[in-house]
Amino acid sequence: MTPEQLIEFAWGLAHTRKPFLWITRTDVVVGNSAILPPEFVSETKDRSMIASWCCQEQVLNHPSIGGFLTHNGWNSTLESICAGVPMISWPFFAEQQTNCRYCCTEWGIGMEIDSNVKRNEVEELVRELMDGEKGKKMKENVMNLKIKAQEAYKPGGSSYKNLDGLINEILQSNMRTF
Repeated sequence: MTPEQLIEFAWGLAHTRKPFLWITRTDVVVGNSAILPPEFVSETKDRSMIASWCCQEQVLNHPSIGGFLTHNGWNSTLESICAGVPMISWPFFAEQQTNCRYCCTEWGIGMEIDSNVKRNEVEELVRELMDGEKGKKMKENVMNLKIKAQEAYKPGGSSYKNLDGLINEILQSNMRTF
């Protein structure tokens, strides 16, 4: 992320007038310069919390969380689905573009932000996610996926069976080597 993109995200969030939690690491910003303008900090101090780290899974599962800005790494995508939280996707590299396409196009649980971040687009996407019809539909879709995920990891569910099968296969292969 460039310092300019950081500023665009900041003012886009500020203009929504929505409360927000923003986790931003200095090492993610080019030149390690994650410096927010004092005017932004002053304007948002009563409705924001800015930190350099959090337990993402714990935050996503908090009932006050309405959306998640993510690069769409697989773990973050799964955590968001399992928490029932729709996403604003900003992929960078590796599998993130593929995950973004599935979230935004196939599953209807995300909206992609342009890589050339502009504050007005940040504001529009956050407002749509939190208050718009598309945001409501995304929430409904992600809640349906959350239910499917919960069913998959229960005893008898597909993930449970697959993990159990893998464990048994490993145990059997270890027995054959002795």
